[in-house]
Amino acid sequence: MRRVVFDRKDEVMRFVARLTGESRYDGCSTIGLEKDGEIVAGIVYQGHNGPNILMHFAVEGSRHLISPAFVCAAFMYPFQVLQCNRVTGLVRTDNVGAQVLDEHLGFVREGVMREGAGDREDFIMYGMLERECRFLRGRYFAALQRELGRSAIAV
Repeated sequence: MRRVVFDRKDEVMRFVARLTGESRYDGCSTIGLEKDGEIVAGIVYQGHNGPNILMHFAVEGSRHLISPAFVCAAFMYPFQVLQCNRVTGLVRTDNVGAQVLDEHLGFVREGVMREGAGDREDFIMYGMLERECRFLRGRYFAALQRELGRSAIAV
């Protein structure tokens, strides 16, 4: 069974850092997705400045592991809880799978951050405005409501 988790910050941060090739993320918030007790996807948020926050996403294995409830929570946090106007995603230029996933989610490619990664790989900068996000309502929101209603997760 898959479940959205809000209370495993260090574990989710290390999971995302390992899969994105970074050593760690400081000063962050996280949301994870567990399957059978193991983290299989995670999001690290950092650099919140009011209108924007950086969003680092990682999934181990197939992107089909991602649940509608997890996707809703991933975007509800910046757009509804923090009241951001946009989220920014940074994807390594050598990670084509992540580029495809970000574009599938509705992120718009906005530029390149040269040598932005820990190993000096370039990042592609993606952005999504709140009005472009399709995951805050409909089946995604209903899935998150169902999940939070049946679990003891505190938001």
